[in-house]
Amino acid sequence: MPIVNFHLVAGSSTPEQDECLLIRASALYAEVLASPIERVRAFITLHDPEQFAVGGELVSVSGDQAPFFDFIVLDGRPLDQRQLLMRGFTDLLVEVLGVRRERVRGCCRRVPPEDWCIAGEPASELRRTEIEARAAAAGKSA
Repeated sequence: MPIVNFHLVAGSSTPEQDECLLIRASALYAEVLASPIERVRAFITLHDPEQFAVGGELVSVSGDQAPFFDFIVLDGRPLDQRQLLMRGFTDLLVEVLGVRRERVRGCCRRVPPEDWCIAGEPASELRRTEIEARAAAAGKSA
């Protein structure tokens, strides 16, 4: 379920920077949420400089880079994990792309497990099944 989308101005980064951002963001997500990396999705959405305004001025005129990111977690994730991700994604944008920290904005979107699906099944059901399987395995090893 972990998904992050970085909104960047087209031409503001190199393919190498994009790759680094996506790989490091995926690793951060997996680490903070203790989630298998196979579940993580990371995207970059590019916007034309003529269609991206910062402070009321088009980036094509000002050249001012101000990335935005949004990420999704299932409802119930602790505040400290969500805030670690906010700081971590901001740090990555600053380190990898060299943007000014004060220009970065981000948003966490919490989704109820019953409103998220994996392979067509509600995450609430899959979560329940995983918890039951772990409890059964723990009972066998005791």
